[in-house]
Formats: sequence, structure tokens, C-alpha cells
Amino acid sequence: MKNRTKISTVLSGLILSLSFNLLAANENASYDQVKAKLQTALKMKINSVGDAPVSGLLQVMTEKGLFYTSTDGKYLLQARIYDIEQGMRNVSEDALGEMRLGGVDQFKDAVIEYKADKEKYVVNIFTDITCGYCRKLHKEMEQYNDLGITVRYLAFPRGGLRSQTYTDMVSVWCAENPQEAMNNAKAGGSVPSKSCETKVSEQYAFGKKIGVNGTPNIIMPDGSVIPGYQPPKQLEAALKAIL
Repeated sequence: MKNRTKISTVLSGLILSLSFNLLAANENASYDQVKAKLQTALKMKINSVGDAPVSGLLQVMTEKGLFYTSTDGKYLLQARIYDIEQGMRNVSEDALGEMRLGGVDQFKDAVIEYKADKEKYVVNIFTDITCGYCRKLHKEMEQYNDLGITVRYLAFPRGGLRSQTYTDMVSVWCAENPQEAMNNAKAGGSVPSKSCETKVSEQYAFGKKIGVNGTPNIIMPDGSVIPGYQPPKQLEAALKAIL
């Protein structure tokens, strides 16, 4: 009797385990099918498909940003999801924040950095060397650094990858001294032509992916974004508020 009970328990465990494995396999197959369907229909790269915070929807990360879709991939939504029970927390922004931080980390060795001697905070800023407010921010770099704020520049030539600004920003990143080249370019100086392998185009594409449509665009340490110029003291206050 005891043996029969033991065998029954083992069999039940095996059946339960197989059921979970089959369910996971079916979910993965479904995600793959939806991904393939969306890529064919939308003609853009789908990075991932997974569960959304709302039942009946899937979360879709693409080269153009965050979307949601019905579980069969028939309907596509571009929206923001808020959790009312958690004080209207922007759940979509949380997902985008993770995407931003993951992307920024990939470029950690391809930024032009202005490091604070007594570093307290690190911000990543999408910049354009011809942008007026980018130049204003750059003129105040010493003040940011004095407040313990390290600035890491990512390239975002607003005119796109066929613009003169893109060519000039590649030259800045390829310069023997990128910081000096950036200082000169932000001051309105001419940019000596240089060529090398850079991540400028990849940074621009990443910016588009996470919704950057202007510069400066400041990515905070928690993945949130401040679009536009922030005076040194104001940026310091924003950093203190989240850390």
C-alpha cells in the first residue's frame, strides 16, 4: 500500500512537472509567433515579446520603442499603463527605464566623459554639437562637476545619419582627444575630419528606440528621463530627489 502511494505521488509530480514544461514551451512558441507576425507586418526589429502588466496584453520592445499587443498579435497599442492602486505609478515608464539603463550600459566605453573629481552622481546625456541648449549645458560643465555630477555624452545628431552633424560628431569621437574636440565643437569651432570605428550611429539608433526626439536628453541614474536643459543646481536637486 505504501509503495502504491509512493508511486502515485511520484507520478503526480512528474505529470505536474511535464504540464508546467509544456505550458512554458507553449508560451514561448506563442511569443515567437507574435514576434514573427509583428516583424512581418510592421517591418521593424522586434527585440522582445513578453507579458504585460495587464492581462490580455503582451509587452513588445522594438527598435522604435515600447508597444503593447493583443496575445494573438492582431492589435497593436502605443500607450502608457498606470497602476491606480500604487498612486498612478507609470508602469510603462518602469519598463522603459530598464531598457534605457541596459542600453546605456552597453555604451559605457563609447561615451565622452567629463568626470567629477568628487563624484556623487552620473548622468548620461544625448547631445548634438550644434544644439543651442547643449552648448549652454556644456559651458556650465565645470559647475556640474563641482556639484559631484559626472556627465557622459552619447551622440544624437538631430539631422540623422546622413547629416553633416553626424559626420562631424564621428570626427569628434575619433579625435585623439575627444574631450578637447567636443569642447571646440560646442564652442562653434570647426571640426577637423577624422574617421574611425565608432558607436555614434548605434547611439543615435538607441536614442530613437527609447524615444529621444531632441537634445539635450538626460538619462538619470534610475532610468528616468529629463528632456531638455537643466541648470546645474536644478539637476542636482532632481538627482537628490531620486537617490
